[in-house]
Amino acid sequence: MTKPVVDQTLQTLDARSRDIFRLIVESYLREGEPLGSRNLSRLLPSQLSPATVRNVMSDLEHLGLIYAPHVSAGRLPTQQGLRFFVDAFMEIGDLSEDERKVIEAQVRTAGKSQSLEHMLTEASQMLSGLSRGAGLVLAAKAETPLKHIEFIQLEPRKALAVLVSQNGDVENRVIDLPPGVTASQLTEASNFLNAHIRGRTLAEARAEMERLKEETRAALDTLSQSLVEQGLAVWAGQDSDVPARLIVRGRANLLENVTAQADIELLRHLFQDLETKEGLIQLLELAEEGPGVRIFIGSENKLFSLSGSSLVVAPYHDQESRIIGALGIIGPTRLNYARIVPMVDYTAQLVGRMLR
Repeated sequence: MTKPVVDQTLQTLDARSRDIFRLIVESYLREGEPLGSRNLSRLLPSQLSPATVRNVMSDLEHLGLIYAPHVSAGRLPTQQGLRFFVDAFMEIGDLSEDERKVIEAQVRTAGKSQSLEHMLTEASQMLSGLSRGAGLVLAAKAETPLKHIEFIQLEPRKALAVLVSQNGDVENRVIDLPPGVTASQLTEASNFLNAHIRGRTLAEARAEMERLKEETRAALDTLSQSLVEQGLAVWAGQDSDVPARLIVRGRANLLENVTAQADIELLRHLFQDLETKEGLIQLLELAEEGPGVRIFIGSENKLFSLSGSSLVVAPYHDQESRIIGALGIIGPTRLNYARIVPMVDYTAQLVGRMLR
């Protein structure tokens, strides 16, 4: 909801309506069950009869904020009602000192002792464990300066291309070799690349190779020239428009309270969609659209409209304050938003600091 819509809806609700609405939402977030008029009348600070409560509930239903899941049941918040609650009523909590220490210890330990991939996987696993949702980390393709490239022949027409960045990350890809390539040509191609790529990002290295095209042709034979080009293209070739890799941990958490086969299928489709090229691009765009943590509830985003899931996501930045990825939590719409928002925010800040 936009701020004018939130303000307008707030003005239509008196104190009694606000109290009843808040109790319905808070009960749903805590228990996941409908709240009826009789129980509501007992919980309210003022003495209201169940009949009066039902009249107020009818008004809230007319506004599209709550609904009855079936006849003579209590009421649950709609997705619109949840959004209104998040925007108008929710008080974002803060992490306790112990929670901050736990998050920081896990992220820092993983960041110091292992690879970037390991640190991001640990962050995803930790968010899952703390939230009982699925932890998600979107790692954009890093534009870190290169240090070394090497070709290792595996068989006559296959080689392992090893790319080492200056921050110590190592990436291996198996590439197809042109017919007739010798071990000395592999070494020659590696040496030529290493003389020109050190300290450059992949994009800069490709641009430099283009600039040195004539020199490359003069310095290398045809087969080695092909290897030089393929050695860079294997990292920035046909799939270069895939901006990131996705790490998701704790998917089983989303299935804990799901029994209907149809709902299980919706969740399965959600993760299939997430892992497509379009899903990755969309997730990164969601994080880039606004500063700080963003909350998407159900059908507010087409990626989650079928499954009815919610996403709490925040970007993380490099030392030049550029967004290089995002992390967050996917879960049912009854996530504990007030607790999860500061958790996601703090973890994103920590990951960003570790990558600088």
